[in-house]
Amino acid sequence: MTRVLIVDDDPVQLRMTAEVANRAGFVPVTASGGQQALALLRSDPGIGAMVLDLVMPDLDGMAVMEAMARENLRTPVIIQTANSSLDTVISAMRKGAADFFVKPVAPERLIISLRNALKLDQLETLVRTDRNRRSGTLALSDIITHSPVMDRVLALCGKAAKSNIPVLIEGETGTGKELIARVIQGMSDRAGKPFVTVNCGAIPIHLVESTLFGHKKGAFTGAVSDHAGKFAEAHGGTLFLDEVGELPLDTQVKLLRALQQGEIEPVGSSKVERVNVRVISATNQRLLNLARSGAFREDLYYRLNVFPIYVPPLRERLEDIAPLVSHFIARLAAESGKRVVGISPPALDLLRSYNWPGNIRQLENSVYRAVVLTDTAYLEIADFPQIVAHTSGKEEALKLTESLPVPSAPVHVDTVTARPREVETREAVPDRFLDQRGEVAPLADLERELIAFALGHYGGRLSRVARALGIGRSTLYRKLREYGLDDDIESDAA
Repeated sequence: MTRVLIVDDDPVQLRMTAEVANRAGFVPVTASGGQQALALLRSDPGIGAMVLDLVMPDLDGMAVMEAMARENLRTPVIIQTANSSLDTVISAMRKGAADFFVKPVAPERLIISLRNALKLDQLETLVRTDRNRRSGTLALSDIITHSPVMDRVLALCGKAAKSNIPVLIEGETGTGKELIARVIQGMSDRAGKPFVTVNCGAIPIHLVESTLFGHKKGAFTGAVSDHAGKFAEAHGGTLFLDEVGELPLDTQVKLLRALQQGEIEPVGSSKVERVNVRVISATNQRLLNLARSGAFREDLYYRLNVFPIYVPPLRERLEDIAPLVSHFIARLAAESGKRVVGISPPALDLLRSYNWPGNIRQLENSVYRAVVLTDTAYLEIADFPQIVAHTSGKEEALKLTESLPVPSAPVHVDTVTARPREVETREAVPDRFLDQRGEVAPLADLERELIAFALGHYGGRLSRVARALGIGRSTLYRKLREYGLDDDIESDAA
């Protein structure tokens, strides 16, 4: 659940605001002054938003926001104060406040403001991370984690970025090893330079050497032109060798020379080329075990393993599931055009109870599937049937699926039968211009019928009938006698 920092020197107001946040599903963290609030923000990067009082004795709200700007603390700030002057509002907004309200505030207003601030923070984080990724300037703040076991990883990333030391990142598949490598480069003096990724396990064995070091025209069949390898592409930047344990032994010899001497020799060339490349390698296996078994050169292992970083699996970082899910929902819902704003607590508990063998990549794919298929604003347990099947068994997943409204069983196109149509019977309505034989009725019959209808419509008032038919009263009297309609009629003018 999202932690919210409440800062107020009034103990009554502090307790009331914290209670409102708690009832809305947030975890309130309280501080009675600006200095204490800054200390909490520095020590707890997992705080999602802050409700800040402007007037405090030790350090007022404006000074707190100024300190946050200097220290690059991006926690969304909601200002509350008893002073409702326009100058105060403008000053607070210019210093980065996400919202502003005057005490006392309605609980509904506070809850909506907190939710909007959290949503705005998620979108800003997405935009900032995407911009940093494209520019090659990712930083530690772009790693989404609240888990204490990741503190060592972040500390090592910061230290590795200060030099060009070779880094070996070990961890299970899907734990985010490439992100760690990009953050190391983004914090180093090579930020913004080329970052070239090579999946060593996906390259055919006979093309590994050419892919890494390049080749000259005519070096082998099919080499119709010179080709610059990945080392040359990464010149001045970083080369990320993913699954480095999959490299064949003969290629490992050349890689060792490139690391030690900073020189490569393209296939078919008699000259060596100097390259300035930082190598960061990653593996989902223990390279030491591979070296002991002879599958990996021991001297290359020691050259790559100068600065090892181990990334723990997601099952050891359960605190990261909630922020990761929120991040994925915000991004994937925007990409899919779905109005999904969060996940229900029972569904989040389900995700925490799973061991995630595919780690963060599997979590992202599961959330992606749920976002695409859901029709509600919050993801529920029913949106994760595969996780339910793994945690509670297939029978429970089937029960869950059967309880959802689904279409009827499929029917093959060859066996579909036409639905019986209801036969609609309509009584034939005779045409007023035709007689019983289907011939056009005489004009006299039609005129008699029209006069009779007008008499009934106007209640026998001859003056009204004559005006409606556009004839004189004397003409009407004559036609009434002619058609035998002059019995019991009202002759007075109406």
